[in-house]
Amino acid sequence: MTTWYEQAEKRLKDEYDKVKGQKEGAMKSAVRDALLEFCQQNEEFAQAVAQGGSFPDCMAAVAKGVGSSLSDLEAYRRAASFYFDGARVNFTMSVQLEPAAEPQQTGILLDLSDFF
Repeated sequence: MTTWYEQAEKRLKDEYDKVKGQKEGAMKSAVRDALLEFCQQNEEFAQAVAQGGSFPDCMAAVAKGVGSSLSDLEAYRRAASFYFDGARVNFTMSVQLEPAAEPQQTGILLDLSDFF
């Protein structure tokens, strides 16, 4: 028996080339990779992807209403919500200015969701 992650991975890869549209096509690789990462993090999310809507429909939902640009974070949020209503995506980024034994002491931590 395969795991939910394996089923979700197979489904996303099988449906990858069925994505239509210029905007959808530009985002599909990064969104698929993010969804696979989310599936690795949470078995319930992987089950939702394996049993939920199609990846082309997901990408259509991600691209809906997009003007000339969309942040990666917002694309990942839309994709996660397509498969699991109420799913939240958090993004943390840090920069280390000097080499140190413990990066937390000299780094700057940014939560990009604070800018939305």
